[in-house]
Amino acid sequence: MKTKYDVTKHLLVPKHAKASEKEVKDLLARYSISLSQLPRMLKSDPGLNHLDVAVDDVIKITRPSPITGETIFYRRVVND
Repeated sequence: MKTKYDVTKHLLVPKHAKASEKEVKDLLARYSISLSQLPRMLKSDPGLNHLDVAVDDVIKITRPSPITGETIFYRRVVND
């Protein structure tokens, strides 16, 4: 179900972007983890409505931080 309101325009919703294959490969190598060990995010999440995502895509979430300027989080897309 699509929402009528674009949640990505809201002040409190951080920027969501699909991570490139190189970013994912570097991320997994840097932390010596597998894709299944990343935190999960539902494909139906309203923050992903504007992105063309598939299961097992990695989403890069950039949040503002008062200390570091911005903080980056990664989530793996899963089915509902």
